Amino acid sequence: MDTVSKSKRSQIMGKVRGKDTKPEKAVRSLLHKAGYRFRLHTKHLPGSPDICMPKYQTVIFVHGCFWHRHKGCKKTTTPKSNKVYWKKKFAENIQRDKRTEQELGNMGWKVLTV
Repeated sequence: MDTVSKSKRSQIMGKVRGKDTKPEKAVRSLLHKAGYRFRLHTKHLPGSPDICMPKYQTVIFVHGCFWHRHKGCKKTTTPKSNKVYWKKKFAENIQRDKRTEQELGNMGWKVLTV
């Protein structure tokens, strides 16, 4: 059971960004300073990679610890309420990430995840 009202939860979740996050901007800044040129959020590729460098056939995903559950990550947390839902949700995210990486690999793209 949620501890906040439906409208408050909607407001909180509305602030969660999928694009232009601080970590993503930091990676883009480093790449740009190093002289790399890239495209953002390429829709025609599986998973809409955060950064796409066609010249190098390379894509970069900038994944958050909460949603993507990287192995051994100490920053990963799980909500205390509705654990069954969250366990299923995180498992689906991990499977989707693996599937996306495999599809891109089959298309000849190198995949990096930060």
